[in-house]
Order: sequence, then structure tokens, then C-alpha cells
Amino acid sequence: MIARRPAGERGRTRTEWLDSAHTFSFDRYHDPRFESFRSLRVVNDDRVAPSAGFPMHGHRDMEIVTVVYEGELEHRDDLGNGSVIRPGEVQRMSAGTGIVHSEMNPSPHDAVRLLQIWILPEKRGLAPGYEQRSFGDAGAALRLVGSRDGRDGSVTIHQDVRLWRLQTKGKERARLELAHGRFAWIQVARGALDVNGTRLGEGDGAAVSGEKSLELATEGAALALAFDLA
Repeated sequence: MIARRPAGERGRTRTEWLDSAHTFSFDRYHDPRFESFRSLRVVNDDRVAPSAGFPMHGHRDMEIVTVVYEGELEHRDDLGNGSVIRPGEVQRMSAGTGIVHSEMNPSPHDAVRLLQIWILPEKRGLAPGYEQRSFGDAGAALRLVGSRDGRDGSVTIHQDVRLWRLQTKGKERARLELAHGRFAWIQVARGALDVNGTRLGEGDGAAVSGEKSLELATEGAALALAFDLA
């Protein structure tokens, strides 16, 4: 079964510097139908204005994954990490026992767009940690970018989850196998995607259950994430 979550039905936070669409309940937006999906707790599609961003703030007991798809995002944290996240890169931050960080748009002219993802960790009280990897724009349309064991150069996520990035420049097809009893969530960032014949547009998400495999097809340029979940 594939249950579509239309982009236009997501929650919304709008301020002078932030336009954020919430797939699941977040901050002041609450929808009892969409609290989470398996271990996936937050999928926010954020647009941050130039020279603005999230000032220093804290998190605990959460795996936070950031995927930038337009512009750049500057990261700082109290572990001493400092970096700039660009399209083609994936950042994983384990909040664990506590971490304080900021995420700012360093450009004075251009907005940055990103998917901010929160995943519940497999256990509480993990040591805080940070990881950032570049996966580029070339290569296979479907690429593993996050996993429990960091296989194939993916970032390590402390949960039974495999995170795949689907990135295409034209008409392409990819197949994702799901083991018995597994679930999936698909989130489209850019373009459009067919999932087993179900059409997902830009910003749409979909909860997948009871499927043995997913046939992913695009007709043009597209960017999407696929979460393989326990």
C-alpha cells in the first residue's frame, strides 16, 4: 500500500527568514494523523533567507540528517565542528546526551533549501557525534547515503534504517527491494516521481507498507529520498 502525503496539506511555519513545510507534527503544528512514521519523526522542507538561519540551540536523543539541495548551509556546534553543507552532501548529527548547534545561510544574496530529518535513535544516551559526506551529483540514480553500519561510504545513522537518495537528470528507472516486514517513506524534494504507479509531485511524501519492492520512475530532473525502515 502506498499512502500519499500531498505537499499542500503539510503544516507550515513562515517568518521573515524561514519558510518551512512540515510533513509531521512539529513545533506549533500538530496533526494526530501525522505524528511520525516508524522511527522517522521529522521531515521539514526548509527555505532559509540570505544571511539568516537557526541560532545556537540544543537537541537530545535524536539522529538529525540534513540534505541541502539549493545554496549552502553553514554548521557550527559545541563539539568544535564547523563546516558548510552543499548540494550533493549529507550531514548526520547525533544529539545523544546533548548537543548545541547553529545552521546559518552564509550567502548575502541567495536562499538555501534543505530537508531536515529527525530519526529516533535505537537507544537513548548515545555520545553526541557529527559526520558529513559528499556523494556528488554523478553516478547511480539511486544511492545509499545513510545506514546503520555506514556501509558503502554512507553516513552512520544509529537506527535500523537505510536512507537512499534518488537523483535523476531525465527519464530513468530504479528499483528498491524491501525485505519482508519492512516499511518505506518516500519524500520528493524536486521534480516528480512515480512509485509503483503512484504519482508524487514536488514536496509530496508517501508511506509505504506491504510492498516487496518499489519501482521508481522519473521523466525529468528529480531529487527524492527513500527511507527503508523497520
